Amino acid sequence: MLFKLLLVFCFYLPFQLALNPSAGIDLASGRIFILLLLFIWLAESLKKKRINIGNTKTNFFIICFLAINLLSFSVAKDIDWSLRKFLFLLSVFPLYFVFSDSLDTKNRKERVAKALVLGGGIISIIAIFQFIAQFIFGLDVTYSFWSKNIVPFFLGKSVTTAVLKNPSWLVNISGKTYLRSIAMFPDPHMLAFFLGMIAPFSFGLYLKNKRKLYLIIFLIMLFSDFLTFSRGGYLGLSLGAGIFFLTTWDKIKKRYQLTISILFLIGILTLFIPSPVSDRFFSSFNLKEGSNQGRMETWGKAIAIIQNYPFLGVGIGNYPLAINPKANYRDPIYAHSIYFDIAAETGLINLFVWISLIATLIFDFAKKAQKDTFFFCAMISIVIFSGHALVETPLYSPIILPLFLIIASFDNEKNN
Repeated sequence: MLFKLLLVFCFYLPFQLALNPSAGIDLASGRIFILLLLFIWLAESLKKKRINIGNTKTNFFIICFLAINLLSFSVAKDIDWSLRKFLFLLSVFPLYFVFSDSLDTKNRKERVAKALVLGGGIISIIAIFQFIAQFIFGLDVTYSFWSKNIVPFFLGKSVTTAVLKNPSWLVNISGKTYLRSIAMFPDPHMLAFFLGMIAPFSFGLYLKNKRKLYLIIFLIMLFSDFLTFSRGGYLGLSLGAGIFFLTTWDKIKKRYQLTISILFLIGILTLFIPSPVSDRFFSSFNLKEGSNQGRMETWGKAIAIIQNYPFLGVGIGNYPLAINPKANYRDPIYAHSIYFDIAAETGLINLFVWISLIATLIFDFAKKAQKDTFFFCAMISIVIFSGHALVETPLYSPIILPLFLIIASFDNEKNN
């Protein structure tokens, strides 16, 4: 029963409906789902008279990361903000242990990947439809309809209001404004994270099973990812593609090299043929561009905080108050980099722990990939996540953090 629920959770991950337990509070239903999975796992474990959380380096770094976050309460200016952030982490991180213990065969890992890919394919189609709708019904009509009739069901009223106050849904490219691909996500960047992390598994399943369905889903995901106009997403995909070609080209069977070469050529043409996507990509290298200047200014502020509070930071959840003492909890004030955010809020030691976790996953997957390409897909997924996270912070996303933990759970030692 538990494993079937895990598959349902993986498929449901990008479609989470929002719950509204009280006024002003929105709760992603996926967090309730995680608690259900945790209770069932604990019950089954107690029935077997064992609770297996493993004894791997990944486990060690996860526990250290949570412990240092808790320790940072001691320096927090607002304990309530720290508590809310920490409770979020505490409600999501157990997912790693549930999946790690439950995915005790290679077949189960692949079935989880298939569920993720199927959900990712459907959400990609929705995102593409939402993007195209602006050219049929008009930008204003589409924006209004999506913000009033679609997104509130998945984000909640309070979160939707906060998102619309600081919208990242629109992008201006060469003087034209476009509604970016977002589907039911709060912003295009989180959608780009999700699709970028899932895409390697879709392509890997195609190579293994030779089913064109997975190749079609892969292409749909890439197309939808491009339509997010997320430069961080483009960065993550570029790093993932670079690692892919550097490490595997001479090992790929010739009959697949043509398919991969065509896909790579399509990607290159997408970037170099004049289009909104190519304009957006190359604007990433323009240091005079407004958002780039703003991001560098934000990084400068984060670095200053890290220099002043190097050991435990300013306390988990308290970065906005360090920037603006009058900030509200839902104000989108963060360092625009998971690495700067972790260091600023919980210190350089915790940043070292997080980087060690990422490095452990990448090296472990790379080692296991020598025997099974499934783990190579997992490695590329973590690389894409790490690259995109250089310029965004997905740590508190109820979709991206669970996805990261699910993929991390593939590193467990059972029957690999």
